[in-house]
Amino acid sequence: MYEELIAGYRVDPDWLINDAIFDVAYSEMAIVRDIDYYSLCEHHHLPFMGRVHVAYIPDGKLIGLSKSPRIVEMFARRLQVQERMTQQIAEFLDERLRPKGVAVVVQGLHMCAAMRGVKKANARMTTSAMLGLFKTDHLVRAEFFEHIGRQHVSF
Repeated sequence: MYEELIAGYRVDPDWLINDAIFDVAYSEMAIVRDIDYYSLCEHHHLPFMGRVHVAYIPDGKLIGLSKSPRIVEMFARRLQVQERMTQQIAEFLDERLRPKGVAVVVQGLHMCAAMRGVKKANARMTTSAMLGLFKTDHLVRAEFFEHIGRQHVSF
């Protein structure tokens, strides 16, 4: 079981993204939202889980659609704290793509807070990492939050 739960340590990041970085002229925001994740708290070894929303503004390069969830999975499948995981996802995308900006928001339900300690089953944690234009341009940041705040679209 633990082999599966902490499999992220054994993932080669270069293999993970392989040849799925493409040269493009597209320069608008690209968002993958509602990526489910499951992780283990490094302090208590209890699960935490939730959703991740990832966005970036390409500067000549984009990454294949399936890679954002795979990146989330790689960092989530480690003994983790949500704050670090959020930053790791953002920095990984920033290093590989060199985009104009990266935004990551992680929402989590932590069993260490629900099952023990304060015993608050409905408490949720939200963390964010904003790089580049998402950090410096309030309109870009607002557009991102507007997109991730929308309800699901049915097809």
